[in-house]
Amino acid sequence: MPPITKSRSGEAAGADGIPPRSRIIRAAIGAFIENGFANTSMLEIATLAKVSKRDLYSHFPSKEAVLLACVADRAARMQLAPDLPAPRDRATLASILTTLGATVIKEVCDGAVTAIYRLAIGEAERAPDVTRILNAPRLANRKALAALLATAQANEILQAGNPAEMMEDFFALLWGDLLLSRIMGAASAPPRAEIDRKAQRAVQLFFQLYGKVPAADRPV
Repeated sequence: MPPITKSRSGEAAGADGIPPRSRIIRAAIGAFIENGFANTSMLEIATLAKVSKRDLYSHFPSKEAVLLACVADRAARMQLAPDLPAPRDRATLASILTTLGATVIKEVCDGAVTAIYRLAIGEAERAPDVTRILNAPRLANRKALAALLATAQANEILQAGNPAEMMEDFFALLWGDLLLSRIMGAASAPPRAEIDRKAQRAVQLFFQLYGKVPAADRPV
């Protein structure tokens, strides 16, 4: 009998050290991406995950539940820290925005995440919970960034304006056409150097739009 260990969540893991639930999600993501949701059976998922159908159904009562778990698993990767550091000067804000922008592009352009977006689009009408779960971290990220920009305004780093609109402008500058092109399969995931360049350019343009000239640099 293969040795049984415990995962961090306390769930028994098999000989490969991976808990059955995690193995099921990993197998299901691969199957959904390759075959589509409709053409993937619970038996196929169980076979790929190397678990019995009984074990599969003990974790997930239906294929829809498996899909929701897959989406939630990938969505968690895109959630940024809600407690972003408060910017006290322009250089600090620029550093935060650059890191945040590069992280967003890197995570969302990951092949598995892009595939989940495509899957969610295809299942949106039939399974609206898929869209809700996938959209949750995006909304949280936007809320966190708007709060950060409001703090930057209070600290005289940015001009007066609507922080929510400024946040939307930042993401528009960051993404351009890349996100839509990735989802459509018209662009490959950019290399790290290109990700960094896009983040830095977005920050530069953002400051041109909303940056407040420091008092020391203002003409007398």
